[in-house]
Order: sequence, then C-alpha cells, then structure tokens
Amino acid sequence: MTSSSSPSSPALGVGLIGAGRMGSFHAATLAHRLPGVRLAAVADPVPGAARGLVDRLGAPAAAYTDIAAFLADPEVEAVVIATPARTHAELVVAAAGAGKAVYCEKPMAVTLAEADRAIGAARAAGVVLQVGFNRRYDAGFRAAHEKIVRGDIGTPHLLRSLTRDPKLADPAPIPPWTVFLETLIHDFDTLRHLNPGATVVEVFALADALVRPDFKERGLLDTALVTLRFDNGALATAEASFQAVYGYDVRGEVFGSAGMLTMGEVRRTHLTSYGPEGVGAECVGYDQDLFRDAYVAELADFADSVRTGRAPSVTGEDARAALAIALAAIESVRTGGPVRPAPAAETAAETAAGGHG
Repeated sequence: MTSSSSPSSPALGVGLIGAGRMGSFHAATLAHRLPGVRLAAVADPVPGAARGLVDRLGAPAAAYTDIAAFLADPEVEAVVIATPARTHAELVVAAAGAGKAVYCEKPMAVTLAEADRAIGAARAAGVVLQVGFNRRYDAGFRAAHEKIVRGDIGTPHLLRSLTRDPKLADPAPIPPWTVFLETLIHDFDTLRHLNPGATVVEVFALADALVRPDFKERGLLDTALVTLRFDNGALATAEASFQAVYGYDVRGEVFGSAGMLTMGEVRRTHLTSYGPEGVGAECVGYDQDLFRDAYVAELADFADSVRTGRAPSVTGEDARAALAIALAAIESVRTGGPVRPAPAAETAAETAAGGHG
C-alpha cells in the first residue's frame, strides 16, 4: 500500500520526531503504507539521524535537528512523536502550541501534572491528540472489545493482561519504574478497554529484579505483577517480564458471567512441527512483527481524525487514566499496600487549557 491523494484532497503532511527504532517504523508507514498521507519531515537531535532515515526511505521529506524549525515547517500539518518517554509531554505541548495535530507514543507523560498540561495544550489549540496504545487496533483485542460491548460474555468478572518482552539485553540505560510506566501501561489501558465504563479503584503491585538481580540496587525492576479492582466489582491482573526466552508474548483474557474470551498468540504461524526433538512451533520475537498491522492501523486512524476533526479513538484522557494506574502501582511497591489511583481530573485539564489560551 502506498501513499496517494486526489487533486481535490492533497496528501496529509505528517512530520515525525524521533528517528529511532519505533520512529523508523512509523516513518516507513507514513512514507509508504497509508493512502493520502505523506512523510513531510523528520526531526531528531542526533546529527545525521533524521537525514539518514529520510534517505533510507527514499522519501521527499525534510530533515531537521532543531525541533522548533521542524514545527515551523508549513508542510508539517500533523506530528508523530516517537522519542524517549520522558520527553513526550513537553513535545506534545510544543507541537500543539504550533497548531499541529499530535500522535504520541505511550506513555504520553510520566506525571499527572505533565499529562494535564499536554491535554490542556491540545484542547487550547483545538488539535487532535491521540496516544499509541496499539493493542486497541489489533484484530483480536478489537474483536474482544466489540463482543464485550455487545454483552456476548455477560458481565466481566475476571480479566488478565500480560506483556513479556523477549530479551533484556542491556539493563543499564533503563530508567527506574519503566516496567510500570512503559511496559505495563499497555496492559493497564487494555484492561480498562476490556471492561468498558468501569473505573479502577484499587491497585496492589509486586515487583522485583528476577532477570537481572545484579541491577536491582540501580533501580531496575524487570518483573511485576499487579492486581486491579474495578468499581463494577471486576478483578484483574496485569503481569510483565523483561525476558521471555521463547519470544514476544502478549496475551489477554476476559472471563464473564456468560463466557470467556482469550486474545494474543505467541506462535508466528499455526504451523506445528513434529520430529525427533519433540513438538515445536516458531514464536514471534519482535513487537513490530506481532503488531505490524496494529501499528499501521493506529496511524491511519490518526490521519482520519485529523482530516475529519472527529475525536481520536485513543485520547489524552485515556493515557492519563492508564498513567494514574501505573503511578498507583509504583506507590504500592513503595508502601507495600493497596493504593487508590488518582481520579480523572477534567477540571485540571480545563484549567491547563485556559492557561494556554
């Protein structure tokens, strides 16, 4: 699938900030996979990173090391942020302030104050703000949500979501609390999405450095288990590990009063081999393989939101709610007891919006 447009509907110019691993995938999607969308520019503060990515893609896009110059480019109508997590909120505010629609990889922020400021900036500018919770766009997880909304399995009673990364290569650069803020944040959003209309009222978390215990004193937690209680009575668990030796493992389960749904598949295909060494199957080892279609679909949805002006499917408020659960989990580990997540803060977001007007 390649980008295209009609004379009456020019291609939407989208700029990318961050030319790293995930940014490179998104850049290829913007340049070659979405009709009516074009990669207008790439920005990365590392000298040569943006230009190198643009050249590899063969895209007629500008390359910047200066973010302000990038945001001032009139060819950039919307922005995709794929930078390190701790930079996200500041970039959302800057992009919104420049009048650009924003797609931001998770987490949108690492504090609730940052989240409120980002939401407020987008509201004040009147621009779309979408956050990258890709599992909502995966075919299996999307179908499960639709079945739950229809009532196919009755009332959700027990939910489960897990993320197991394939390998912990170098733990040294991993910031503290990453397991909650950048890994389990996906699971927290997934559990909210699979129990629609319900609110998490209690969080209890356990975490340790089981993969690399030698890094625990430096703040690494590579294994975690979190229990959630919802206000509709449902109970949920979320678990994460930074090293599943068999592959990249993302699954979910919802048990309800009238049935059960399971989502996720670690196997690369449905092929099973039988031989002298036993029975085996190839497993997925990379997130961009497992969620390739979902990653493309979420940017297609973002582009449609920008064109039509409709609210995005995954909002800044969704990102804030998942972050509130993550922060409650961190506090639970610190205190050793259950924690009530901070409530939604519409008034705070509205105040922040007024402050940017």
